[in-house]
Amino acid sequence: MRFYSCYAFDLDGTLYRGNEVVPGAAETVAALQGRGARILYVTNNSGLTKGDYVEKLGRLGFSASEDQIVTSGQAGADVCRLRGYQKVFLVGEPGLVATFRANGLEVVNAGEDGSVRPSDSSADVVVSGICREALSYRLLDSAMQVAIQTQNYIACNGDLTYPIEGGKFSPGSGSIVAAIEACSGVKPFVAGKPNPTILTSAFDRLGIDAADTLMVGDRMDTDIACGRAAGCDTLLVLSGVAHEAIAGQWCLESVSGLL
Repeated sequence: MRFYSCYAFDLDGTLYRGNEVVPGAAETVAALQGRGARILYVTNNSGLTKGDYVEKLGRLGFSASEDQIVTSGQAGADVCRLRGYQKVFLVGEPGLVATFRANGLEVVNAGEDGSVRPSDSSADVVVSGICREALSYRLLDSAMQVAIQTQNYIACNGDLTYPIEGGKFSPGSGSIVAAIEACSGVKPFVAGKPNPTILTSAFDRLGIDAADTLMVGDRMDTDIACGRAAGCDTLLVLSGVAHEAIAGQWCLESVSGLL
C-alpha cells in the first residue's frame, strides 16, 4: 500500500463516533505520524473551535495542534471575509460564534456567552451550522427574514446526519439548511466539504502537495467528493455513514486498514 506524505482525516464517523473512538484509529494515526506523515483533521462539524477540537482529539488519544485542524466553521468565516460581509446572523453553536468573532466578524444575534437567539437586527448574511440547543421556530423565522432581505446565505455544510455512539445517527446541519432554504427560497453557498477550498486553502497555508495527500472519510458526497475535487487520492471507510463498498472507490472497513 502506498505511503502518502499527508493524510487528511474526516472526524465524525472516520476517527470517532461521538465520544467513541473507532477501534484502531488513534494507533493508526500515531503510526503514520511516526513514519513522518503530516496529518490534517478536516471536519464539517462547525460546533467547536479549533482549540476545542485539539482538546477533544487529545482526550480521545490523538495528537493534534490547531494548525492541523480544518473546520467548516472557519471555512464559513473565510467566505464571509472574502465577500466583505461584516455583520452575520448566525444559526449555530457557541463554538461557531467564537470562530466568527475570532475572525473579526460581528454576530448580531449572539450574547456574550456565545448563545444565539432570535433577533430583528440587520445583517449582511445568514450563516448556518449545527445548532443542537438553540434551534427554534423563532430563530428559524429570524434567519428567514435576513435571508430574504439580503439574498445572502452561507451554509457551513450540508450533511443531513452525523454518526454518534452506539451505531446511531443524529440530525446534521443539512437538516437546518433544508429548512432555511425551503422557507426563504435562498439557495446557500456551502463553505465546507464537498467544496474543495476547505482543503486547498489548508494545503496552500501549510505547503502540502495535494497529489501526495490521501483524503480519508466516511461520506462519498462530502469527504470523497471534496478530496477528488482538490486533487487528492481518496479512501472511503465504512465505519460511519457508508456501510457498503462502492465500485471504483478504494474502501476499507476502517482507518486501521491503512497499516
